[in-house]
Amino acid sequence: MLCGVMLVFDMENVLALLEGNAVKFTQHFKLRIKERNIRFSEVRKALISGKIIEEFPNDQPLPSILILGYADNKPLHIVIGIDDYLLWLITVYVPSNELWENDFKTRKDDVQ
Repeated sequence: MLCGVMLVFDMENVLALLEGNAVKFTQHFKLRIKERNIRFSEVRKALISGKIIEEFPNDQPLPSILILGYADNKPLHIVIGIDDYLLWLITVYVPSNELWENDFKTRKDDVQ
């Protein structure tokens, strides 16, 4: 179920759900993690070190956020949603230098 009660989007809640194993994977996440050769252990490390860099309150089927975190020296962008006291992993990717500034937090303006 992807609707109902939503917790506040902050890293404290994200980490509490992660540590409590209250994590669900969307089908899209399962496909992308495999396709992009990213291990769940890397996603976990990136979430633990992560910072919220964008919020998407109007996303459907539930609001989501973009987190930038690092697994060792590898930057990862992870899109998550929180609903019914579950952490939904929506997608994950290595941010591209073509689309993001060197800090991987700021989108480049001139990309079309």
